[in-house]
Amino acid sequence: MTLDAGGTNFVFSALSGGKEVVNSIHHPSNAHDLDLCLRTLIKGFEEVKAKLPQPPVAISFAFPGPADYKNGIIGKLPNLPAFNKSNGVALGPMLEDHFKLPVFIGNDGDLFTLAESAAGVVPFINEQLAAHGVNKAYKNLFGITLGTGFGAGMVINNRLNEGDNGSASEVWLTRNFRNTNWYSECSVGVRPVLNHYQKFSGRDDASLTPKDIHDIALGNLEGDQQAALLAFREMALVIAESLCNAITLIDGLIVIGGGLAGAFDLIAPDIILAMNGTICKTDGTEIPRLIQRVYNLEDPHQLEQFLAYRGVEIEVPFSKRKVFYAEEKRIGICKTKLGTSQAVALGAYVHALQHLS
Repeated sequence: MTLDAGGTNFVFSALSGGKEVVNSIHHPSNAHDLDLCLRTLIKGFEEVKAKLPQPPVAISFAFPGPADYKNGIIGKLPNLPAFNKSNGVALGPMLEDHFKLPVFIGNDGDLFTLAESAAGVVPFINEQLAAHGVNKAYKNLFGITLGTGFGAGMVINNRLNEGDNGSASEVWLTRNFRNTNWYSECSVGVRPVLNHYQKFSGRDDASLTPKDIHDIALGNLEGDQQAALLAFREMALVIAESLCNAITLIDGLIVIGGGLAGAFDLIAPDIILAMNGTICKTDGTEIPRLIQRVYNLEDPHQLEQFLAYRGVEIEVPFSKRKVFYAEEKRIGICKTKLGTSQAVALGAYVHALQHLS
């Protein structure tokens, strides 16, 4: 059984074989009243359970943080104010006690990335490589979600990296490339895009949405097109540097989800240009910013280049045998293959299965 937990509504459902097996059940989150909110959670899962053709084996879902996800304890939440009135809510243990089932709670960025690793971008790219006769398979993925904030998740060797304290992949807290007194999320997300546009255009229009600014940038809506393009570029440069810092440690594919992933075609060129750029040594000479070359996997031409692992045959010393050597190390970046909300739900399912097994 699973849950989509929003600040306004809770949407309950259940998955089997990776697919939804009941019609979703909607209830107001009752975010103003902790007791009512918790009883709503129990009620929703009870209603799902009653619809299932066989008993459920686990409960797994994403929930806002800060939280101790491993132990199922939720901290103080901005969008669920009822949780602010306590030092922590043992949500997982409460559900375990009531339903007598294992309960898994995760961060949406983690679950999004886990699903894209299991059934999205990673298998897609590996199938493409195999079809091109390339003997290589990717097992590592860094996912970011661009929405209200700047979230992320990390899969290493096909397993979610949750960290020892349940606080892995906190990319929003990396130092901001454009203003080193800030953290990255100050420049990445819905509100920063609006702020960037207002700054560059000199127009204070509170009615605009990121979709409006996206349309202005494309020339499909009246407005300051140059300011709109600069707004997305400003965000892209901060994302790029945060991704560089992450990829130097992870060395894997990158996937982008969240509401602002719809602007992928606007931000990806600047992200990739920066990641494929240079950084200076102490003597001023430049070296590549990354060891890997980054490719836009949404661009058919770059995808074909990425899949064409060119190299040379080199001789094994003291032998007549030859081996293939592809000198260029490469990674790719693309937008979600599954859709963000679908990926989070599927990620919760995969997360539970991995723990149960």
